[in-house]
Amino acid sequence: MTEPIPPQATEAQPDVWSKQLGSAQDERFLRGPASRLSELWGIVQIGFEFLKGLRALHFIGPCVTVFGSARFGEDHPHYKTARRMGALISRAGFTVMTGGGPGIMEAANRGARDAGGPSVGCNIILPVEQKENPYLDRFVTFKHFFVRKVMLTKYSYAFVVMPGGFGTLDEVFETLTLIQTGVIRRFPVILVGRDYWAPVLSFINDTLIPLQTIAPVDLELVHVTDDPEEAIGWIVEEARDKFGLKRGVRIPRWKLLFEKGLNGFRGNHGA
Repeated sequence: MTEPIPPQATEAQPDVWSKQLGSAQDERFLRGPASRLSELWGIVQIGFEFLKGLRALHFIGPCVTVFGSARFGEDHPHYKTARRMGALISRAGFTVMTGGGPGIMEAANRGARDAGGPSVGCNIILPVEQKENPYLDRFVTFKHFFVRKVMLTKYSYAFVVMPGGFGTLDEVFETLTLIQTGVIRRFPVILVGRDYWAPVLSFINDTLIPLQTIAPVDLELVHVTDDPEEAIGWIVEEARDKFGLKRGVRIPRWKLLFEKGLNGFRGNHGA
């Protein structure tokens, strides 16, 4: 299914989402060699950004991250499916984590709010501002895409991938690479929307596997469905039960550091 172009995107006025290229911080850091002082300062800023994310998200409980396009409005079927998905994830005891913006991200966070569960977002500063959606109990705004992607992965026991654009494809393939190479545990990756994902899966089956750039067994890393209830069944079996997540067990807080958490499970990625 082709993702709709926003109404303002015409031949006379290119798509504003595509015209703006990344954040200023990423652009400066990735443009090539800079002065030693500038490089050192960049590393310090990145370190502080990681620290900010770790401090804000350490106690949010085991998450399920939902990826998907920022462009779908609340009347779109994908938005409605993502909202249902967010509610089911929340009722299964997980914190719903997204990129914190509009579209699919908003829908999943909204579903968590519908179900009375915790809802978290990792937002990103863009030249065209991506404002955090109003259904977040906690959010962190990052300057660097790669820091944000680490945080979206670090606390999650499953990944639900709704239809999206380049960013969504980048997120799902990076996650699959981390699992394939053993960098993270074998958490379930669920692609929601059979029609949308069919061309991608055909390319994998018809091109990548015959060329032996991946192994046939690598396809076992993903589940594909149109049914949120089926997706949550996999999450419960392969994430919650497999890793022994239990309600009511929490990481101790240090009051001296003003640490606060969200209700939910406690788990350990190394379990």
